[in-house]
Amino acid sequence: MHSIGSRVLARINQMCPDDLHRDIAQDVGMTPDAFSRALRDRRQFSSIELARLAERLDADLHWLITGNTDPNRLTVAARHNFDHQTGERDVPGREGDEATIQNIALAYRQAYREPETPVALPDHASKAREVLEDDFVRTFADRLEQRLGVDVVRVPELSTAYSFTIGGRRVITIPATGNWFRENWSMAHELGHLAMGHHDEGLAADVSEKHEASANAFAADLLLPKEVLKEFDWDNISDRELADAVWRLGVSTDALARRLNHVNGYVPSPVASWAGVPTQRLLRRFLMPDHMGDDAITQRMDEAAQRRFPVHLQEAHLAGIAVGSLGKGTLAWMLGIDPDSLEVDAPDVPEVRADDLAEALGL
Repeated sequence: MHSIGSRVLARINQMCPDDLHRDIAQDVGMTPDAFSRALRDRRQFSSIELARLAERLDADLHWLITGNTDPNRLTVAARHNFDHQTGERDVPGREGDEATIQNIALAYRQAYREPETPVALPDHASKAREVLEDDFVRTFADRLEQRLGVDVVRVPELSTAYSFTIGGRRVITIPATGNWFRENWSMAHELGHLAMGHHDEGLAADVSEKHEASANAFAADLLLPKEVLKEFDWDNISDRELADAVWRLGVSTDALARRLNHVNGYVPSPVASWAGVPTQRLLRRFLMPDHMGDDAITQRMDEAAQRRFPVHLQEAHLAGIAVGSLGKGTLAWMLGIDPDSLEVDAPDVPEVRADDLAEALGL
């Protein structure tokens, strides 16, 4: 696809292959003959025609013109809810989450004006696990940022987890719910989307479904690899040992049961008896004292309920505020506070008398 015409035609074939070209031409204000000649590169598209085509075809205008993806364009993958009874996946809160996703993207656009080239992510869960190192589930978000360069944002306004790349920076966003084991799975799931490049737009339903299944398999291999599961005698595990295992693995009893069923073909009865029961109940009743009992559980819940933005992003905003290139509004939103209560280093703005202003404006 070395020309604009070829890219427009490819997008038509992807998004609306059954639409008549004359109807598309009419929608963008072109005659059928002019549209046909432009597709064959015998006529140039005007700027307004390309803008209308980008809207009509839900295409990246930067890509239509240059053949390269706009590095500042936001493309999003979401963790879908999965109904195990019907086998259907959906994101019911996507529309309501849009404003928050755009606010997060704005924070990055304001802080980093120039796009960067990201380093390659591990292409398999086992490699990612090696880079993240042992016990990564205890500080999963920090490890993602420190070892893989993937930022993690946690805010209560979201209904589910998302991932996106903006300006070359990879970001995972998760809802602040206090549910740390679901949070771990969501981060692993979204890391799978990022590692496998699942952020193309306009995907057919069957392709999107495959992406979801692949990301979930990545999460399972990252958090519950087969070699780790073999370390436990699941058929004879006690409640205390199961609580300790769930704590160490960083997953829910339900996720553990489904993974064991996938790996072994059945759910061991000690695990099955706790599947579908709140994981917190098992932990609070049976977690061993050497893990500090309820205090550690509560602390882990509290951390998963806190608003979180990467420190480097906050520092970039502070630097911008200090030189007067940014206002306090976005940083205050990231911190979840009123802008008027945010005390930061900002340049002094001299007072201008009304008479001087009127004179400068020639009034």
